[in-house]
Amino acid sequence: MADRYQELYGAFRWQVPVRYNIAEACCGRWAEDRSRLALYWEDESGATAAYSFHDILREANRLSNALAALGVKRGDCVAIILPQRPETAIAYIAIFQMGAVALPLSHLFGPDALEYRLEHAEAKIAIVEPATIANLWAVKDKLSHLKQVIGVAGARESGVLAWEELLAKASRTHACADTAADDPALIIYTSGTTGPPKGALKAHRVMLGNMPGFIHSHDFYPQPGDMFWSPADWAWTGGLMDALLPAWHCGQPILGFRGRFDAERAYYLLDKYRVRNAFLFPTALKLMMKAEPEPRRRYELNLRSIMSAGESVGTTLIDWGRAQLGVTINEMFGQTEINYVVGNCQSAWPVKPGSIGRPYPGHRVAVIDEQGKEVPRGELGEIGVHRLFNGDPDPVFFLEYWKNPGATRDKFIGDWGCTGDQGKMDEDGYIWYQGRSDDVIKSAGYRIGPAEIESCLVKHPAVANAAVIGKADETRGQIVKAFIVVQPGMRASAVLEEEIREHVRARLAPYEYPREIEFIDALPMTTTGKVQRKELRKREGGNKS
Repeated sequence: MADRYQELYGAFRWQVPVRYNIAEACCGRWAEDRSRLALYWEDESGATAAYSFHDILREANRLSNALAALGVKRGDCVAIILPQRPETAIAYIAIFQMGAVALPLSHLFGPDALEYRLEHAEAKIAIVEPATIANLWAVKDKLSHLKQVIGVAGARESGVLAWEELLAKASRTHACADTAADDPALIIYTSGTTGPPKGALKAHRVMLGNMPGFIHSHDFYPQPGDMFWSPADWAWTGGLMDALLPAWHCGQPILGFRGRFDAERAYYLLDKYRVRNAFLFPTALKLMMKAEPEPRRRYELNLRSIMSAGESVGTTLIDWGRAQLGVTINEMFGQTEINYVVGNCQSAWPVKPGSIGRPYPGHRVAVIDEQGKEVPRGELGEIGVHRLFNGDPDPVFFLEYWKNPGATRDKFIGDWGCTGDQGKMDEDGYIWYQGRSDDVIKSAGYRIGPAEIESCLVKHPAVANAAVIGKADETRGQIVKAFIVVQPGMRASAVLEEEIREHVRARLAPYEYPREIEFIDALPMTTTGKVQRKELRKREGGNKS
């Protein structure tokens, strides 16, 4: 195939308007065409629905008016604690078009995880469903900024406002706020290695910054007949900025599914909805490959493009995708703060299995040293993203870490945004991921910081001290492993192991609990009292985080 990379990369220029709003760009401008479909939705119970952009905007207008009546003003924070469901998408559009700030929170978060994020972000309103209200209610009295809770689908507690009743009373018309492209739109909390999670404050313009990568990773999306699906949670960057919003930015429909990921169910959805474009984590693809190695014998698949990210895709998956799914998987690299900056576009340049790809048009990406200087090709360094591309600001950058100026400063070396990921760049400009610079764990597409888990572990009465690392795992990429020092007088046992796991499950997210626990007499520490996780990784045979 002809390699068109230099042509595409060299011709790109940013054209970011001064005034811009995600809601108008991703919904409002498509809503006049009442037949233009935006969302197909299915629940694991079998319930289905379909919404046009007109339907989404009408309900978003009602919610915007209802929130305004509850006192939500421009710049106020509204939390969305919902899985993939129509109300989730409607809430985003409603919040964005008010000029308020959306706070997406995973429906998997336990009480402790919710408490910190809601209080730190100063959320005024929270929107919940029956599966998420209990964890919020466990900490509601500790949230000094939270004024009201809205419940969808019958989520009820004393004082909870019913979504259906609120919207029924509200007007169907609402003018989109005249926001600047640099105005805040959402806060997404990302796990770090030290201290509590950090809230990445993102502007409306980041939507534009995501689009070149999205378009290329799906082989020049959209094409006639395209239909998108991803199991990635709409509370995370992967589900929101790599699936829902970019598909809508292009005026294209997306499938939402409320339920746990299951390989057989994934094939069923791909078949039933004639899905053409998908974002699937490598873990999901591995589970699908194991469950049905030759899926086209049982399913009618219509796939045109697959993007994958979060872990290494690898040669085995790429070969299987080509042979059994009929597509070459485009690997992508990005992070919450600086998303969708490197990847592949198999229809425009060759894929090198094992590489995360080349910098997408619009993004200057290099491998740099500790002084922010580019290292020679083939040498190891940190993957960095420059604030400027051809002299223009790159809109993909986050604004700041909310209420954490020190962490914001530490994210940059001059004009280079530091990803915390090590890599090498070859002579053709492909980047080869070499592991984390810090201790962040990447498991099944989730980015997990050890600090929050360790803090939770030591709250257990039997735990004197704890440290967490990522341990290599064939299916998930990594699993969370905890090293535990028990309190004097306590004895390690299988029963205690399970108690500790349940303790974490009940307070954080299910994917954060330690799948493996090792009891240890003492943790390796520096002279200043800092846990040496690298020494613990050596115990795992040189496993790298």
